[in-house]
Amino acid sequence: MTRAFDTMAGEDEEGTSTVAVAVAGETHQLQIPISRVKKIMKLDQDINKINSEALHLIASSTELFLELLAKKSAQVALEKKRKTIKLEHLRVAVKRHQPTSDFLLDSLPMPSQPSDRSPKVQSRPRSSTDKPLPSGTRRIEAFFQKCT
Repeated sequence: MTRAFDTMAGEDEEGTSTVAVAVAGETHQLQIPISRVKKIMKLDQDINKINSEALHLIASSTELFLELLAKKSAQVALEKKRKTIKLEHLRVAVKRHQPTSDFLLDSLPMPSQPSDRSPKVQSRPRSSTDKPLPSGTRRIEAFFQKCT
């Protein structure tokens, strides 16, 4: 069974490009910026050109995956009677979903251990700029800053 899909591009009132993907008659409005997805894909030196259909498919798949993670994490947070999703909730959600656990669990940071000190006595949190970078690398925060 093959599925045909069409894409419709436009700009919203803020000048941000929007893309609607129509799969088998259903339209899905993408929330992830296509240009950022393309930049992330181009970080791989083996990729020279990116087909627009492949770009939209990856962006749509990413959105669906993030939606799944958010729902599963929210479910874990509710089970623990919490209103805020924390890293531990995300880790539990990933562990419960075997296909996701196989590739993602090792990439998630370990949750910090609760300390006996009161919050007022704790030292300031470490900034990501405290550690020097290896040569030829840059911080992920720089990638997600707004382009000018």
